[in-house]
Amino acid sequence: MTMTLADSCVDDGGMGPRADRPKRRTFSAEYKANLLAEYEAAERGERGAILRREGLYSSHIIEWRKAADAGARSGLAPATRDRRDREVEALRARAQRAEAELARTRAALDLVGKAHALVCPERKGSVV
Repeated sequence: MTMTLADSCVDDGGMGPRADRPKRRTFSAEYKANLLAEYEAAERGERGAILRREGLYSSHIIEWRKAADAGARSGLAPATRDRRDREVEALRARAQRAEAELARTRAALDLVGKAHALVCPERKGSVV
């Protein structure tokens, strides 16, 4: 049996269909705050030069400004929630829904039991 590159489990970082694609950049809260301050202090003609120098788009500035206006520096920080956090949150929500459904089912069974007791009372002394 021959082994192909797809069968290999070794990730050398250079092989693969997306190896030639650039990595997504992340920016620290300090970097964003400093760049926003520099951008706001610059003259209108200099703002484009700042963006070109840093390799950014005006949409970066717009989003970072919205985050800064919305509140804290934490709004400028990149989202650090990983897959495990999202999975735990989803499982908690699922458990809450299951508990609510269980409570509704128990209440319905209790009502059915009471209705059955009213409709079909036990007959003592009767021969079946």
